[in-house]
Amino acid sequence: MDDLYRHPSYPLLIVISGPSGVGKDTVIGRMKERGLPFHFVVTATTRAPRPGEVNGQDYLFYSAKEFAHLLEKGEFLEAARVYNDYKGIPKQQVRQALASGQDVVLRVDVQGAQTVRRLCPDALLIFLFPASEEDLARRLQERHTESPEGLSLRLATAREEIGRLGEFDYVVPNRDHRLDETVDLILGIIQAEHARVHPRQVTL
Repeated sequence: MDDLYRHPSYPLLIVISGPSGVGKDTVIGRMKERGLPFHFVVTATTRAPRPGEVNGQDYLFYSAKEFAHLLEKGEFLEAARVYNDYKGIPKQQVRQALASGQDVVLRVDVQGAQTVRRLCPDALLIFLFPASEEDLARRLQERHTESPEGLSLRLATAREEIGRLGEFDYVVPNRDHRLDETVDLILGIIQAEHARVHPRQVTL
């Protein structure tokens, strides 16, 4: 009889995705600032650090040779070439966090989100959506990291990625000056997922 009052609870693998410039890092940064009880995966990349970025905290910065070696060993849950650089999700880091019972949050591009879904069908995929294409272009310009040609490429890629919205579980708007609203909506989604009658059960 007691079993009727026990609802299984499993840690979630939460994927935060969306087009470049939509604010994935900013959203996850605010989640960290609020001290939320998640494991935030540190992505590996071969691109050079941007001003203020810290190795091991913002990204794991590897040389192309180091990254290739880890890729050959099958050490990434997902890895892809993005704008002439490589990014990957360390597989062991995710497994250890899930085994500890923590919900795991990772950020990947749209292509990477679908790779995670193929490997882990019960992953929870959340798509961050820009207020408009003009807003997205402005955010990319404010980075001061793109040439005019690079900016055009990113916007063209963003249009294609937004067209794949139907492959995700949830869409969350990320509007200027409303960052906490974005985070609150993500938290509401996570809470609702933990209340499912038939919970997601992640296996890697």
